[in-house]
Amino acid sequence: MDLQLSGKRALVTGAGRGIGKAVAVRLAQEGARVALLARSREDLEAVAAELPGESLVVPADTTDDAAVRAAVAAVVQAWGGVDVLVNAAARPASTAPVPALADLPDDALRDEVETKVLGYLRTARAAAPHMVAQGWGRIVNVSGLNARATGNLVGTVRNVAVAAMTANLAEELGPSGVNVTVVHPGRTVTERTPADVAAAPAATRIGRLVTAAEVADVVAFLCSPRSVAITGDAVAVGGGTPGVAVY
Repeated sequence: MDLQLSGKRALVTGAGRGIGKAVAVRLAQEGARVALLARSREDLEAVAAELPGESLVVPADTTDDAAVRAAVAAVVQAWGGVDVLVNAAARPASTAPVPALADLPDDALRDEVETKVLGYLRTARAAAPHMVAQGWGRIVNVSGLNARATGNLVGTVRNVAVAAMTANLAEELGPSGVNVTVVHPGRTVTERTPADVAAAPAATRIGRLVTAAEVADVVAFLCSPRSVAITGDAVAVGGGTPGVAVY
């Protein structure tokens, strides 16, 4: 299937590693021009060297609104606009035990919201006007299956907030030709996942962990003109959770 992404101008946040990097690679393989945004210029330049076709490195911290606006402006100046935004910037997952309510500091949630909720909002706020002006665009927010689970208060609240923001943006921007969706990965194999973990059986319906490249395949479709029938909705990309039925 031709995803009709050839020549599209895409901005991917969190593009230096993990799912963001995989999405950048997949979009480039589909012929899109890809602007890479993350805090580390060195990481972004390494990713850019792997991409086929045209790319642009725009280092920025999504907790800084001025930096986000400058990064989007740089993409618009270089390419004349933005067609696709994929938000994948997030704080590294913590391996520390989740604290009980009595021990949970405000900053535990505040720091996550600053990056993954407000950070996504900042990039959408900067990029969406360009999409609206041209009458077409796609925004895909990478959230997580914690939105549908308990056991991690911070993770659940953060990811539910991303999904709620997605639905609201879809409603506002849809009449202007801009679709907004959210994907919920589960535990995902990335370049940093130990080989023994990546190969081990997992509690998913497919019996293994999903890879970042497989998540990127779904994201690429949602970025394409062919995804017009999907907006405001959440798509789980975790390999299926046994015992859970979501309608």
